[in-house]
This record gives sequence, structure tokens and C-alpha cells, in this order.
Amino acid sequence: MSAPKRNLAYQTEQKKTPVFWLMAVVGRLKKLIDGELNHLLTVNRSKRPWHMPIIAAITISFPVFVGAYFDALPSGIKASLGAMVILNTPLAGKLPFRLVTVMAWGFAMSLCFALGLIAQQIPPLKLPIFTLMAFGIVTFGRYYRQPPPAGLFVMMAGAIALFIPLPLEDVMPATGLVMLGSGFALVMALLYSLLLLATRPATPTPTYSYEPDTITESVIVAGFVSLSLVIALSLNLSNPYWAAVSCFLIIQGIHLRTMWIKQIHRLLGTMVGVGLAGWMLAWGLPIWGVALAILSLMLCIETLVDRHYGLAVIFITPLTIFIAEYGSGLPFTEQAYQEVILARLFDTMIGCVVGLSGGVVMHSTDLRVPLRRMENWLLARFS
Repeated sequence: MSAPKRNLAYQTEQKKTPVFWLMAVVGRLKKLIDGELNHLLTVNRSKRPWHMPIIAAITISFPVFVGAYFDALPSGIKASLGAMVILNTPLAGKLPFRLVTVMAWGFAMSLCFALGLIAQQIPPLKLPIFTLMAFGIVTFGRYYRQPPPAGLFVMMAGAIALFIPLPLEDVMPATGLVMLGSGFALVMALLYSLLLLATRPATPTPTYSYEPDTITESVIVAGFVSLSLVIALSLNLSNPYWAAVSCFLIIQGIHLRTMWIKQIHRLLGTMVGVGLAGWMLAWGLPIWGVALAILSLMLCIETLVDRHYGLAVIFITPLTIFIAEYGSGLPFTEQAYQEVILARLFDTMIGCVVGLSGGVVMHSTDLRVPLRRMENWLLARFS
């Protein structure tokens, strides 16, 4: 046998040995881990104007400062929920389109918050109302192809309202505060849009038409978001709405890889964020300190969110805890905030797992077939 043939036979025999297979598996795992780490650690370039985070932070925190001035911090925080629609300001299109978009999200914010407060008074209605809210928010966002955060904060406001202990006579005043916050955000959106249109080239207003699977995907998203809430409720967690919000964030991804990366970002960011939240809550901040903390956290979030989601989640976690707990108006003890932090961690884990499961289902064809039949029937009947 010639030398080349002997070498080939030797290499063939080597490939059959366990050592060779082990080295091949290790090499593939290393390549996979390097690729995943590259995706997880990549810091993207921001596509938004540099002043957008500043405008958003000022708009959302200003009602909190007003509430602190009048010694009514919970009222200011409720208004700041409504002001979060400033984040839905489009960066493309003519002025009327931008304002109508913010007005629509402001109306949705007030409506969902009011429905959440009303459903809270009738416990059996909590889950059906939340499911309908989730379906409507997802359908609206997908039909009009809204960029992130889309309906995230609208859903968060409705979910929080389901569990804020508020008597029936306070439903209207609380809803009015959210509407005031949305109105202030609309004024800020007008001023900011005028600035952008005066300093940047005008872009055409987007046009929209119905895309296939909009209803199908909305049903899947709403179903899994509601499932995460049911699981958190069945486990008697103190703040079950965070599970639904986390699930909504994960399942919104277009691809499974996007969902996987976002899940890892959210889990790791939340773990660090709960530590930051515990450290900040231990300060025992006065009301002006809470207002300054919300301003600072909001500025960090909006600066980082489109660069690296995991870094932004580190600051999102204490912000949402501050809004939910200080906005409730209840006394906040050291034991209470420790329970809140642990519950937030468990809620996030539940939401991430359910959200990733929903993403797998969304990308499978088995469930899509009957849902597409239903969608086609609805379109033929009502379009």
C-alpha cells in the first residue's frame, strides 16, 4: 500500500476513536459558545437622535417632580405612567401622523389603566379583561408596525392597575391622572417633533395594510402572556403582573434567536437590577430623592436600551419597582421591599420561560393552521 493510502486509512481509523469524537464535540461547543457570547456582549450603535433619551427622561419624570412638590408622590407616579407614551413618538412621517400616533397610545394607556382598575373590583373579570387588553395592544402594534416599545408600557399600566389596592371611588381620579400624564406627553411630543422637522429632512408618512398572520400571532402572544399571569397567580406571588410584562417582552421577538438572546439579557439584567434596586431602596429616599432617582434611571434606560438591552434591564428593574411600589401609596418597609425584589426575580423567570415557549409555538406550523383558518374566516366575514 502506498504512503498516501496508508495515511488516509490511518485518518479514517482515527475518526472512529472516542477521543476524536470528544474533540469534535468540544470544538463545536466552543464555536457555539463563542457565537452566543458575541451576540450577548455586542453593543449596538444607537439609531435614535442623541437628544431623544433626554426628552423622554424629562417628560416621564416631570409629573413625579410635580407630585413631590405637592407632597402627592403616588399621584405624580400615576401621571408618569401616562407620560410614558412619549416613547411611542414616531421619528418618521409628517407632524399630524406623529401626533395622532402619540394620541392613540395615550388613549390606549388611559383605557387599559381604567379597565384594570375596574376589573380589580370584580376579581373574576381580571383574567378575561387582561387577555382582551393584551390581544388589542398586540394587534394594534402589529397592524401599524410600531417599533419598540410599542404597547409595552400600555400593557404594564393595565397590568399594574389590576393589582393596585384602590377603592372604587378613586378609580376616576386615578384614571384622570394617567390622562393628564398622557396629555403632557402629547405636548412634549409636539414640541420635540417640531424640533426634529425643523432640523432634519422630512420623511414620508408610512402607509399600512393588513399583513397575514396578524390576528394569528396576536392570539398566540395574548394567550401566552395571559398564561404567564395565571402561573404567577397560582403561585401566589405578590406582584404577578411582572411575569406577564416579562413574557410580553420576550415573545415580541421576530426570530427564536432574538427571543433567546433577549431572555438571557432579561434574566441576567434582572439579577443585577434587583441588587441595584435593593441597594437604592435601602437608602430610604425622601420624595424628592425618589423623583431624582426616577429621572436618573429613565435617562440611563433610554440611553442604553437600543444599544444593549441587558444593560438597560439593570436600570429598568429598579425603575419599575419604584413606580409600582411608591405609586401604590402604601407604607414601604425593609421587609416589604425584600419581598418585592424576590417576587420580581421569580416573576421574571416565569415570564421568560413562558415567553420562550410561546416563541417556539409561534414558529411552529401545527398551531398556526387552525388559527389561520379562524383568521381567514374573520377577514372574509368582517373585512
